[in-house]
Amino acid sequence: MLIEAPLDLVWDMTNDVAAWPGLFDEYARAEILERSGNTVRFRLTMHPDENGAVWSWVSERTTDREALTVRARRVETGPFEFMTLVWTYHPTDGGVLMRWEQEFAMKPTAPVTTAQMTERINRNSPSQMALIKSKVEAAARAGDGSEPATPVVGARS
Repeated sequence: MLIEAPLDLVWDMTNDVAAWPGLFDEYARAEILERSGNTVRFRLTMHPDENGAVWSWVSERTTDREALTVRARRVETGPFEFMTLVWTYHPTDGGVLMRWEQEFAMKPTAPVTTAQMTERINRNSPSQMALIKSKVEAAARAGDGSEPATPVVGARS
């Protein structure tokens, strides 16, 4: 996803985990549990799903500003065998190309298969990316960085 905004603004907004509920519309709460150097451990809580269930999990992210990369993983995996994410940022003449790639597998006991979760993520990601893009670009136009934002999502199973 190309975000038409300065790199520093894109980086700061998309890596401000505490502000993610204002950046993504699927998160109700982001609670920072621990910080150590460039690593943050946090709990994300989603808004209730169509069945009223509220999903929550602990993840960890490590930023590398020099390499313009973020590596993340779910610490509490829930129905996933594992989930890892890599965010990359590529400055361009028109802004910042941000990419978010996920690797995961579902546990055999999960309520959905890996293929079903891949389809679900791929269906939801474009709206989340568009929302993030619009919020970061609005903050860039305002010149104050006051609005929160994030990525191109590529789910792989």
